Amino acid sequence: MSDRAGPVAAAFREWTGRDPEGVWAAPGRVNLIGEHTDYNDGFVLPAAIDRLVLVAAGRRDGGRLRLWSRQAGPPADLELAAVGPGRVEGWAAYPAGVAWALGQAGVELGGADLVVDGDVPAGSGLSSSAALECATATALADLHGAGLDRPALAALARRAENEVVGVPSGAMDQMVSMLGRAGHALFLDTRSLATEQVPLPLEAAGLCLVVLDTRAGHRLVDGAYADRRAACEAAAATLGVAALRDATLAQVEQHRTALGEPGLRRARHVVTENARVLEAVALLRAGELDRLGPLLAASHASLRDDYEVSSPELDTAVAAAVEAGAVGARMTGAGFGGSAIALVPAELASQVGDRAREAFAAAGFGPPEITPVVPSDGARRLA
Repeated sequence: MSDRAGPVAAAFREWTGRDPEGVWAAPGRVNLIGEHTDYNDGFVLPAAIDRLVLVAAGRRDGGRLRLWSRQAGPPADLELAAVGPGRVEGWAAYPAGVAWALGQAGVELGGADLVVDGDVPAGSGLSSSAALECATATALADLHGAGLDRPALAALARRAENEVVGVPSGAMDQMVSMLGRAGHALFLDTRSLATEQVPLPLEAAGLCLVVLDTRAGHRLVDGAYADRRAACEAAAATLGVAALRDATLAQVEQHRTALGEPGLRRARHVVTENARVLEAVALLRAGELDRLGPLLAASHASLRDDYEVSSPELDTAVAAAVEAGAVGARMTGAGFGGSAIALVPAELASQVGDRAREAFAAAGFGPPEITPVVPSDGARRLA
């Protein structure tokens, strides 16, 4: 058994009195660029990272789902037949929602015990929720012989988040948690779900990717995320397009009055962010990672000013990273707190962390957590 699987397997034995049938894992992610474009049928460029949520699992009789977590809230003992939208609260809604979604897809689940562990920090913008969903989906699908491929499992994990948890997220987080590949970013067209593994050879380029976790947690179920999504849908209707992915910047500017505020700014962000993703992919295909800086800077400015999902802590982290010599930096994830990422020359990585801690202290914020991350593989069985 791998070193990473050992503790969660031991916890399973302690809490259930038997050995797990296996241990599965799924990674968190950073999004290099393409924020709030996924639910607008747009383009995104995330990468899975070397931070995991692990699930030790075993089948059981009786139609019950028993859940424990080594980090989150109290355990849950649920009747599978009673799980559904609006029926489960707290952290248990994520794995229970996956079980429900699998059942809706025709997978017969007799019951299961699940113990969860991991090092993807919740509320950090690294998509701990999708990692939990995808680890659970992979475990339950394997245990019950579901025969579903990775994109299908990603879709079911997303359905769990949308319908049971109640967060109207797009496809990106679950897709990259399932399909990530070491040393690559995942170029995803969220309309067609077409993917391309784009090389991200950080070490060869003398670069590293640093996460600056502001430790200002965010909550996506408080309505702000849903408000942004509704504004985008309204803007698309005003422009007469199926989704903002189909709009041009000229159209947005032409309909300034009809869009109003903040519809104009929300639409402008999505349209310009899609263009930045396509440009970033072209740079990666050409091996020109060192030219990503201006795109990262423009993305952050747009998220801060047009989409209004940044925060003082995120702005401070981005500014500090750039001052310390980062090629570029921006907030990542849904925003309202969470993390920023910085693309940094390897020899300056420690300076970025030092400068960020100094800037946070000067601003009166608590210390950020600075973590280099590596593009890594997606969901998989560990033991």
